[in-house]
Amino acid sequence: MTAVTLLVTACTGPGGTDHPTPSASATDQAAQARAVAALGDVTSSTAGTMRLADGLLPPTNRWFSGLVFGAAPQPVFPSPISWQVTSGGFAAGLPDVTATEKTIAGGAVPQVGFDLGATSTLVSAYDAVSVTVEHRDGDTVLGHSVVAEGSPLVTYTAARDGQLRATTPLTRTGDGTATMTGGGRTWQVVVRDGTVDSSGIALRKGGSVVLLPTPDGASASQVAQLVAAARPLVGTTLERSATRSTQRTTLGYDFGGGAGVLVPQAGQGTSGLSCTGVEVATITGPAPVCTGTALRFSAKTVQPDDRLDLSGLSAADRTTLTDQVREDAAGVDPSSYAADTYGGGKDLYRVATLYRLAVGLGLDDQAAALKSSIVSELDQWFDASGCGDRSARCFRYDPTVHGLVGQQPSFGSDEFNDHHFHYGYLLSAAAMVADGDDALVSRWRTVADLVAADIASPTQTTSFPALRVYDPYAQHSWASGYSPFADGNNQESASEAVSAWNGVARWGTVSGSASLRSVGTWLLSNEAASAQRDVLDPDLSAFPGFTHRVVSLNWGGKRDHATWFSAAAAAPAGIELIPMPAMAGEYAGAGGRAQIQRVLDEAVPDGRYDVQFGDYLLMYRALGGKSDAAAALADAKRLPDAVVDAANSRSYLYAWIMTRT
Repeated sequence: MTAVTLLVTACTGPGGTDHPTPSASATDQAAQARAVAALGDVTSSTAGTMRLADGLLPPTNRWFSGLVFGAAPQPVFPSPISWQVTSGGFAAGLPDVTATEKTIAGGAVPQVGFDLGATSTLVSAYDAVSVTVEHRDGDTVLGHSVVAEGSPLVTYTAARDGQLRATTPLTRTGDGTATMTGGGRTWQVVVRDGTVDSSGIALRKGGSVVLLPTPDGASASQVAQLVAAARPLVGTTLERSATRSTQRTTLGYDFGGGAGVLVPQAGQGTSGLSCTGVEVATITGPAPVCTGTALRFSAKTVQPDDRLDLSGLSAADRTTLTDQVREDAAGVDPSSYAADTYGGGKDLYRVATLYRLAVGLGLDDQAAALKSSIVSELDQWFDASGCGDRSARCFRYDPTVHGLVGQQPSFGSDEFNDHHFHYGYLLSAAAMVADGDDALVSRWRTVADLVAADIASPTQTTSFPALRVYDPYAQHSWASGYSPFADGNNQESASEAVSAWNGVARWGTVSGSASLRSVGTWLLSNEAASAQRDVLDPDLSAFPGFTHRVVSLNWGGKRDHATWFSAAAAAPAGIELIPMPAMAGEYAGAGGRAQIQRVLDEAVPDGRYDVQFGDYLLMYRALGGKSDAAAALADAKRLPDAVVDAANSRSYLYAWIMTRT
């Protein structure tokens, strides 16, 4: 039931040829394990009892994490369907998508299912985008269910002879086929090595049942095409490849040797698929129902970058910026840095961007002082034995969950929430300050590489899972570690995710790690594509009831114009812009001036930017063109100091906008 996840990368130079990246060698894994051991373990893990087979690394930050963690299994959303554990078996549904002013909803709907006589479940396997759930009666394994993002099929395979009682009546339609209807939806049922009657299915050991929702408007011939492709799903694989201009992703689906039913995400394309001409509603829009063995899509390469180009500044702007950098640099001292993983990371990022500006302006004294300040702070974070004599600014290892926990945790980071947000700031700061300084790279590399591996390990090792937070089907990350929600996992700040991958790639470049640069660039490019397509400039034509321009909180089962922390009008757009790294203009403004203005009209309807995230909204405004940038700069100069975010500085705010004028 398990498929091997194959990660493939490529040269990023012009005309680079795809080539495989081998898994980490035993020697590399042993060295990594020794580095992990030097950190020391957390006092106690927050994971609690897990519904997970022995030998599997706990799958935090996944679309199916709610099946493993928490008091009871949560519904999950292997798009386009929902799937959930019931008291004796499982249920599936094709969600009815609705829209209100602030929410596009497609929650879990138990339309059809089977009672297996199970008393418990556990996740027994998972791979790129599929999960296998083992159903048990006491210690007896009854069978396994497999569901995967990108396929509407539910596969149940019997581990022993047994009877499955249907939750709604079955209507036999042929030899080994039937239908069942629930919640207004008809599902096709395909049985192998078993018999069907109106109340259920008798399966022999190794026999299977495949469920498939009937798309609205499907003709008899289209349904027949789908039923013929309703093959048991075994597992999935991931391949990635790249050129300088394109980052490609291939998700392979093993249907036992033939084509199965696949549903690419709206907007991803149908390359290599045979499509039926019918669609299903999803929370990201109508998606085509196709057959094939792989989903293939690509994203424009966003080159990692953390340096603003100051060469085109006017003499007046350069003077203004120089004075501001001197003023901001004078305010940096040891009290400038918070001790928690998020606040401390943001502070380091702010001072690192200020350092970069000082270097770019030739302010040698300020640059030297800023670098010394940051180095003193990062020397603590990247000290492998730091937690031996202090309780903050250091990392411990959670051997239960297989990951790093920065001390002091914040926003649930000890539950593996938001690790990419927090650690991305640290890696970005390290890359900016250690660039060209081999001594710093050598001093920091051991722990910094572990920090990068926690969120973006290209392959699974004994210490870390592969790609902890990133979902290659959704093309974005998930922020909740344990996902204790009935709406699935979620992510709020797509922009902090983009910034995190920029930091991973830049640290890879600075430290000489080709694999980190490669995986970071792939993650950066795909997350940026999703941030532009799904968050900042989404196609909302299928959801006329949704009246906003930004979708700021994305879940497995819904999309919200909302935030976790504020009901203010500026919050949903602002949290999708922070911290505006140098390369953010490549995707944030891709919707064009009209979309930027629509977002600003609802974020700052009165035109006043003296609100939380007002600094980032002005930077976003500057992407509309030179005249907008000039107006944004004038407003930025009037902005109160209290509005400038902790990850930002007045200097960086000015510089960002000035480079757009």
